[in-house]
Amino acid sequence: MKKILFSLLFVSALSVAQVNEKENLKKTEAAASKLGEEKPDGWAKVGTFSLIGNQSTFNNWLAGGQSNIAANLLVNYDFNYKKGTINWDNKVIVGYGLAKNKNADTQKTDDRLLYNSLLGKKASGYWYYSAFFNFNTQMDTGLDPTTQTYKISHFFSPAYFQLGPGMMWKKRDTFKFNIAPATSRLIVVHSHFTTAAALALSGNTTSFGVEQGENSRYEFGAALSGYYKFNVMKNVSVENIANLYSNYLDTPKNVDIDYQVNVVMTINKYLSTNFTFQTIYDDNAFQGFQTRQNIGLGVNYGF
Repeated sequence: MKKILFSLLFVSALSVAQVNEKENLKKTEAAASKLGEEKPDGWAKVGTFSLIGNQSTFNNWLAGGQSNIAANLLVNYDFNYKKGTINWDNKVIVGYGLAKNKNADTQKTDDRLLYNSLLGKKASGYWYYSAFFNFNTQMDTGLDPTTQTYKISHFFSPAYFQLGPGMMWKKRDTFKFNIAPATSRLIVVHSHFTTAAALALSGNTTSFGVEQGENSRYEFGAALSGYYKFNVMKNVSVENIANLYSNYLDTPKNVDIDYQVNVVMTINKYLSTNFTFQTIYDDNAFQGFQTRQNIGLGVNYGF
């Protein structure tokens, strides 16, 4: 009798466990399905305003050092639209920074005005037929980096325009890349940067690739862009932005590269530690890699 009773209890417990397991499996599948659901149609807008500063002071410091202060302002705004099989992603970045060393003139550390637009119509799976438009310029005067004595750029000079059809792979807003094998690019500079005297002063034969006496340069080639943002841990995010371009009409093997990584370590709703690293290779502008990096305490406002 005891054996029969024990067997009945064991079978009942096993049945209950199987039911609970099935219920948990259903809940897990439902949660996964919910996470995999596509976002609803309409606009999704998100932006941040950041003011990043750093400062060093030295007074009778025998090991050496120079007092300095620097500040960077950054606006990063995304406004994306979805309707059915159509995706339209837009990003605006405005960045400006200044640094002042003791007994030296104030210098720019950042100067960017960018607008990126990517339109896609779903083809299959994560693939979309796409068309993109990029605009990139600066807002303030730029001086020769070696001597800091003469102007080499200013607002809308240079200005870059890119446009082309292609294919986009997009898993989500934070993970996507676009391939555009037939891309037109236009580089615009003011004509006073391409005079014989200005080019002789700079020691270059062109201004950002624009020939003497001209104010624009047309290129046709292939463009590849990628975007990936992820969280290393709860309060640490890493944003990667990469753009590559090869000009079929002139030395296509010299690929232009623009890669940027932004790391944000959130302290609270308004404060964070921000690290930015950017490297650019464009042999029309400079024979080598241009790099910049900045780290500091940021005051942030989301909108």
